[in-house]
Amino acid sequence: MTLSISDQSIRCVGIIGSGNIGPDIALHFSKVLSPYGTRIIMVDIVQEALDSGKAKMEKKIGKGVESGAFKPKQAETMIEAVSWTTDLSDLGSANLVIEAASEDLGLKQKIFGDLEEIVSEKTIFASNSSHLEPERIFAKLTHPRRSMVVHYFFPAERNPLVEVVPSNMTDPELTRSILHFYEDIGKVPLQIGSRYGYAVDPIFEGIFQAALLAVEEGLGDHKQVDHVATQTLGLGVGPFTAMNLTGGTPLTFQGLQGYHEKIMPWYQPPRSMAQQIETGQPWPAAGRSEVIDIDDQARQAIGNDLLGAFFGMACEVIDSGITNLSDLELAIELGLVMQGPFSLMNQVGIQRSLELVENYARKHDGFTVSESLRKQAASGSPWEIGVVFREDHGDVAVVTIRRPKVLNALNPQVMHQMHTIFEEIAADDSISGAVLTGYGRKAFVSGADITVLATFSGPEGPSKAEELSCRDQGIIDFIEDLQKPVVCAYNGLAFGGGNELAMGCHARIASKGMRILAGQPEPNLGIIPGAGGTQRLPRLIGMEPAWKMLRDAKPISSSIALEFGLILEEVEGDLIESAIDIVRQCASGERTLTPIPREPISVPESLPDIDIGHLSQKIDEILQATILEGAAMSLRDGLALEQKRFGECFKTQDGQIGLSNFIENGPRVPAKFTHA
Repeated sequence: MTLSISDQSIRCVGIIGSGNIGPDIALHFSKVLSPYGTRIIMVDIVQEALDSGKAKMEKKIGKGVESGAFKPKQAETMIEAVSWTTDLSDLGSANLVIEAASEDLGLKQKIFGDLEEIVSEKTIFASNSSHLEPERIFAKLTHPRRSMVVHYFFPAERNPLVEVVPSNMTDPELTRSILHFYEDIGKVPLQIGSRYGYAVDPIFEGIFQAALLAVEEGLGDHKQVDHVATQTLGLGVGPFTAMNLTGGTPLTFQGLQGYHEKIMPWYQPPRSMAQQIETGQPWPAAGRSEVIDIDDQARQAIGNDLLGAFFGMACEVIDSGITNLSDLELAIELGLVMQGPFSLMNQVGIQRSLELVENYARKHDGFTVSESLRKQAASGSPWEIGVVFREDHGDVAVVTIRRPKVLNALNPQVMHQMHTIFEEIAADDSISGAVLTGYGRKAFVSGADITVLATFSGPEGPSKAEELSCRDQGIIDFIEDLQKPVVCAYNGLAFGGGNELAMGCHARIASKGMRILAGQPEPNLGIIPGAGGTQRLPRLIGMEPAWKMLRDAKPISSSIALEFGLILEEVEGDLIESAIDIVRQCASGERTLTPIPREPISVPESLPDIDIGHLSQKIDEILQATILEGAAMSLRDGLALEQKRFGECFKTQDGQIGLSNFIENGPRVPAKFTHA
């Protein structure tokens, strides 16, 4: 078995350029493709660069073994999958070649020109350029339809973002297939329109420019500005620290010059950049534990400048039309490891955000104020940031939940957008049914966003929890009551609210061979399921297996889910296409799905004893009562009972202990319940 792009099985990947990023790209490919037997060939004209790249990759793999990220045998397979050569002709059998050489147009054109003489006409060409337009890079190719930019972000083996930038000559089907391929191998690929610098680097390098201008204008020193940037923009590291880590000052200098000509006159290298490049010294930046002293007035002045520049640049990208608001928000969150600009503007206030941008523009010649921001401020409404998306495949709507940073976890924003989309599907006569799935290959939905549940403390906590349960159940009920078939495609694990959402669909399918598919882990948090799990799971798979799943909180595999009847089938091929086929069969009457029983269900005279281990006995009592009492009711009455009992969990000590433990220690540390 291999992964494919368009009609090609990817059996050999070539990477050209063993410099800063090439070995990291090779590392990622070795991790995700070596299990399929795919070969990775790294090419560079300098043997020293190859030796250095190989050592770098093997060192990172070795650290992965030490941390437990890789097993020794896996590490050995990864290393063996990559070969290192100075001979470009070794790429003759490559299905995909990624060029990661220097940011030099002539060099890139020569590399791809030479490649055309070596590889098949079907070999896919990708450039990891960070700035150059694909139309220029591939202008001299005989077969430019097979080429595009695929821009990775530092560090390439871990950073999930990939900008996919087709040219006006790229085959649209190839673009779609590349996007699916990168999603399959764990990246978050976003299609960006072609222009110099694409969507994200003008913001990354623009933040650096704004930070350096703040220093040159006397608002603070490098360390102070770096520190304020992390606090104000939610950056993992400040702009000067990031530039030191990536070694990107010369490339940023070049990029800012290009942006000045092609995007906005404000962009240009500040005067101290050339001197820093000439000396080769790193930028002054605070150490990890270093305390930075800065007064409130300076902090505010620096923060306001950085926010004004950030908001203005982000809105300029939207005005350019090369991407949309939701994609840019996600790209910046993932690629730059910082708070997204549009959610930050909503937090600051749209009118205040416009004022910050206008103030920055008044102080800095050539900085433009976005028309989209002016219109949004005039509307008095916050930005609408999409996290649930509908794509129609003929008469079937495919609805995708996309929050990859938190494995598609549910929150009020997701539930609201999903409800709106399904209302539109219900009213759309051209749509016969829907598929519900999640983004990526790790998770359908990992559960509810625990940060939301953790706010339900104090006297109002139980009532807020009950209201949340009622709201979420209402949306799931709407899907269940839809007079059009809805099939859930478990593209990955479904925990807690994710599995409860799936059970509200009329059928479920999953990719074959998933070791962990579905579970109700709520007792680990000191709560019970609140979106229908205590009532729908026994009705779907039977009381005895549901009794165990609900009480011991352990997940099941796809094969067990098939045995229990939670899913219709395990799919070896394209999961979404299989789900679409089932929807069409149901809509045409060719196939009939058995609805979930809505009447009371029988309970065996005796149920098996369940070892709940460290879990709360108090919560288990509430859970058992909810399951058994609900079984004797109609489904709707049982769901109402679950809402009430879900709220009761937040009155208990263990409810607060479980949620606090998760927030503080994560899911791997068991909570120390008091059983009260």
